[in-house]
Amino acid sequence: MGGDFRRAVVLMGMIFFLGLFPLLCVGRIGISRQRLEVQKHLNRLNKPAFKSIKSPDGDVIDCVHMAHQPAFDHPFLKNHTVQMRPSYHPEGLFDDSEVSSKSKAKINSITQLWHLSGRCPEGTVPIRRTKHEDVLRASSVKRFGKKKHRTIPKPRSADPDLMNESGHQHAIAYVQGDKYYGAKATINVWEPKIQQANEFSLSQLWILGGSFGEDLNSIEAGWQVSPDLYGDNNTRLFTYWTSDAYQATGCYNLLCSGFIQINSEIAMGASIFPVSGYRGSQYDISILVWKDPKEGHWWMQFGNDYVLGYWPSFLFSYLTDSASMIEWGGEVVNSQPDGQHTSTQMGSGHFPEEGFGKSSYFRNIQVVDGSNNLRAPKGIGTFTEQSNCYDVQNGNNGDWGNFFYYGGPGKNPNCP
Repeated sequence: MGGDFRRAVVLMGMIFFLGLFPLLCVGRIGISRQRLEVQKHLNRLNKPAFKSIKSPDGDVIDCVHMAHQPAFDHPFLKNHTVQMRPSYHPEGLFDDSEVSSKSKAKINSITQLWHLSGRCPEGTVPIRRTKHEDVLRASSVKRFGKKKHRTIPKPRSADPDLMNESGHQHAIAYVQGDKYYGAKATINVWEPKIQQANEFSLSQLWILGGSFGEDLNSIEAGWQVSPDLYGDNNTRLFTYWTSDAYQATGCYNLLCSGFIQINSEIAMGASIFPVSGYRGSQYDISILVWKDPKEGHWWMQFGNDYVLGYWPSFLFSYLTDSASMIEWGGEVVNSQPDGQHTSTQMGSGHFPEEGFGKSSYFRNIQVVDGSNNLRAPKGIGTFTEQSNCYDVQNGNNGDWGNFFYYGGPGKNPNCP
């Protein structure tokens, strides 16, 4: 009797194991396949480094030979001759430090945190190394480094359904109705608090062409805090581009083929240091994006000294000619945790009326016209979906030209 029982137990155990074994194998194969996919993607992104620099914030900055950067994985760039400088800068470019020295408000210079540990040599470009866990945080390997669809602020369409569908909220200034060949702004840098890891807060300029449908072209640059993308809450310099409304094309920084970097000193996606403090020292960055009238590429300059590189014109459809709209301002993701508005901050986390030293600003906002001149934008509009959560107020004066304060705390008694 005992022997029969033991045999039955062994038999049942074998049946159970044989039933479970394929599931275990499938699970293991699935994990190893994902690991392989992630590793292949990392091999594509992380090019062999001439030198690597460990930043105090944990980043590794790889100094990669200019000719080996990710842009040149693009089939259209295989035989591309790198343009080492723009043919023309916009006319009317002035030194922003003149403004801060004349202005009563003291504004300080800014750098990137990794500079404390070293610099990349000439002929190389600094690239923030992508880690295994960075890719795993994305919804898929394919979507890593990409924005979700429908994230562009579309003025005059504060349709609550559309707003809730996209989950993105904005406080922006904008111009439209003309042909634009670039934009410039000096942007106050903060470190807004993020409530959920899948949310972000950014401040940027948008250069837009086409409709807000499936064919939108966009070039974007500014600063952002994005735990999902970077794995921390540091404020980082970023760029973005798309030629099909964030569907298949484009990415953040150098996380796909597109932007060609020529500068050895500034790393896309690296931490900006230091940042502004409430009632404390204020720090800001200047960003200029413009279309070279000779070659047609879209160039980016950071500060007064750093021409970073360019987006080749063939990446785009509408922007091959010009932009039809320029936007400047803040954006956050509101994932409505617990059914309530997020407490993720925009800008400094304070409303515009608090003013200098407390709320965040864009100053000296300009556009580039068809004659390659920087000029004051005409007919500036402002837009926000919910002004009791995040707001925007614009103005004009001698030192700051066209400017606006923007931002807010998100969730508060008037924004439940």
